[in-house]
Amino acid sequence: MFENLTSGALPSLNALRAFEAVARTGRVTLAAEELSVTHSAVSRQVKALEAALGVKLFSGPKNRLELTDAGRELMAPLTEAFDQIAGAVRRVRTGAEDLHVAVNASLSVKWLIPRLAGFQAAHPEVRLHLSELAAHATAHRGAQAVVRIVPLARAEAADCTPFIRNALGAVMSPEMAVRSGNDPLRAPRLAAATHPEAWPVFAEHAGVELPPAAERTFPHVHFAQDAAVAGLGAAVVSWPLCIGEVQSGRLVAPLGFRASGSAFAMLTAPGAEGRALGRFRDWLVAEGAKTPPPPGPALPA
Repeated sequence: MFENLTSGALPSLNALRAFEAVARTGRVTLAAEELSVTHSAVSRQVKALEAALGVKLFSGPKNRLELTDAGRELMAPLTEAFDQIAGAVRRVRTGAEDLHVAVNASLSVKWLIPRLAGFQAAHPEVRLHLSELAAHATAHRGAQAVVRIVPLARAEAADCTPFIRNALGAVMSPEMAVRSGNDPLRAPRLAAATHPEAWPVFAEHAGVELPPAAERTFPHVHFAQDAAVAGLGAAVVSWPLCIGEVQSGRLVAPLGFRASGSAFAMLTAPGAEGRALGRFRDWLVAEGAKTPPPPGPALPA
């Protein structure tokens, strides 16, 4: 009886979701995890979308996908549209005090979760749901906000709330300090796959030359940090993530911590403002203000 005016005009919604997730996260595997489907299902949906549109949306090898001009043109409005849909669903869903936040793994494990009891005690009416944020992502589908380290230039944006200025230090156990002559540059080098640039950035800010050395790489910064505590070598870590270990003496930083060009911050999703999010933002800022200043280089004996 009624003509379907959209029949044949729009591609599959699942295909559009799959493409947007890959474009935003940069990886098919990450998109598959977010959408709770298989890697091959995401790939099939993207290929089906390209066939329906008659254009290529990605170029390059599978492990280094890049958006084509057509892909970039399609991504922005799709991301905005899906964010608006997610925001509308959140506003009408029963239990308006639910708060969904995505956080980088190491920041979550070493900083946020150890402090969450304080937030829950202050705001028992807020049901906080945490998701893991991909290493380089600045948004996560369904999350009202993400918490991660951002460049200082990004921290000036209207949707960004910085709460701790970042500082980097090369840390190791006291036992490793003895074995390496109190020089982390002479200790076995521990690195994180999520932040491969940590050692060069620290060396630049510390004004030291980074000698050639093999690196033992771990999946996340908190893995490398725990390996340093265990005496396996030295790792470059953000001061907020290792305050407890340094203050307790489980880790030492002979070269001190150096301010970097980044900050711990919360990025708010479009249309996500609400009472629960505002309370979480205020709490983050208050917790960040409690951060003690990082120690400088140790004085020579």
